[in-house]
Amino acid sequence: MRILGIDPGSRVTGYGVIITNGQELGFIACGTIRMAASPSFCDRLLTIFRDLGEVINTHGPEVAAVEEVFIDRNPRAALKLGHARGAAVVAALHNGLEVFDYTPRKVKQAVAGYGQAEKSQVQHMVRALLELDAIPTSDAADALAVAICHAHHVTHHLHRL
Repeated sequence: MRILGIDPGSRVTGYGVIITNGQELGFIACGTIRMAASPSFCDRLLTIFRDLGEVINTHGPEVAAVEEVFIDRNPRAALKLGHARGAAVVAALHNGLEVFDYTPRKVKQAVAGYGQAEKSQVQHMVRALLELDAIPTSDAADALAVAICHAHHVTHHLHRL
């Protein structure tokens, strides 16, 4: 199964594509979608939608896993993040993918074994789990972590059946 992990952001959205056979994980691709500072916020949402569509068409994931919005102290920032997440979810749905949601705590627990793990710990664990030559950027690592979390969730669910 190919899984697209998405770490939505209104300025930088991370993505990561992995493959799993239920026991082993494999790396396909990762990167970031960076929005220019000048376009309107609506233009940024369109960039997320369009660029994730290209990622999906290029790498052919079967499902998408998206990190849920972290409620910040700043309601305006949380609202913008929610919009970015919405654009990412619609891009996945528009391209025929089923979408699964995971909290940041659940993602960190699945990857680092600790729900309060620091970003650097997540980056190092993603590198180790996927046997990468280099540490991915924090946004790409977070997206890969979301994909890994889904792979673990599916594997555990199948073992219970």
